[in-house]
Amino acid sequence: MRLMPGRLERYVLNRTLVSVAGALAVIAAVILLIDFVDVSRNVGGRADAGFVVLLWLTLLKAPSTILTLLPFAFLFGTLAAFVGLNRRSELIAMRAAGVSAWRFILPAAAAAFVVGAVTVSALNPLAAMLGAAFEQSRTAITSEFQTSTAKNTWLRQGDATSQVVIRARSHDEVNGTVRLKDVSMFIYRVTPNGGLEFSRRLEAEEARLMPGYWRLSGVREAAPGAGSVRSETLSIPSTLDEQAAIERFTTPDAIAFWRLPATIRASEAAGFSALPYRLRLHQLLATPLLYAALSVLAAAFSLRLMRLGGLAALAASGVALGFIFFFFNQFCGALGKADILPAFAAAWAPPMLALLSGLTLLCYTEDGGIVRGRPARRKNAT
Repeated sequence: MRLMPGRLERYVLNRTLVSVAGALAVIAAVILLIDFVDVSRNVGGRADAGFVVLLWLTLLKAPSTILTLLPFAFLFGTLAAFVGLNRRSELIAMRAAGVSAWRFILPAAAAAFVVGAVTVSALNPLAAMLGAAFEQSRTAITSEFQTSTAKNTWLRQGDATSQVVIRARSHDEVNGTVRLKDVSMFIYRVTPNGGLEFSRRLEAEEARLMPGYWRLSGVREAAPGAGSVRSETLSIPSTLDEQAAIERFTTPDAIAFWRLPATIRASEAAGFSALPYRLRLHQLLATPLLYAALSVLAAAFSLRLMRLGGLAALAASGVALGFIFFFFNQFCGALGKADILPAFAAAWAPPMLALLSGLTLLCYTEDGGIVRGRPARRKNAT
């Protein structure tokens, strides 16, 4: 079995990658335009931000959305590449020469799988970093507006001996240090039977997260059955680091792939449910398979010979089915977040179903397919 692709496979693979790049460019351009309008409305209307600032914020925000819609680039790009080969009768020549469809489809699917792996391991952390920079820049620009309308921020930290629930009126990041304003800390002891017993409450004007502890300013401390005690500063041990604290303010989609395992462990240690983070981790792990599945599905829907007619309708059906699988993936994600489906099943079922659908159609077309509108006749073995 030949492992290295031949000239034919490289030709089809190059055409496919060029089409995928073109589809990605179109999708990225549309997303940049939509995000620029959204940023102009939400940020430009609240602060004195010029065109350059709005464009910079758009460039920071767009990569996350582009990665979300990247499966469509493989769907549209692969479909366009194989339809183009079909219209120029190149697929007909390949099939007439006895070349199996598996021979030029599998390299494209393998390339999609590799791109998916690179996306998860490298591009996802980069998009998460840019997304965090976008949030910080937007907060700095609209700080005056957000100070007056910000909602309460909630954090939780803990270990085997204590649990701390933290409420803050607002939060920001100053020189890489997390800062909370108008803070309330509810401290609980973990009893020997695993229950929680309220210990004391702290009210502070400000809390800064330092390495291993919270530094509180303007503190008032109260315990059950005792009066309140005031102090200028107070230190409280913390199990959070700066990155973990910032991640608590964001959605699981905004956390980089490599940070998800640590976030899961920290959430479970603090008594939070780690289900959203587990689901996100499985979804990212299934991303390469999703890209490969949509590539196989798009190729399978574009192999019908031009002279048989109906290629346009079949290609449109492939696009429609790709949209169905994409929204089915989102639907399964919602069921996973609601704990109706296990995280593993919610993340892996859609790409597996898409892959099996594409392989089934390929097997029907290639090995038992329809030729000239009737079942293909196989020659008797000589």
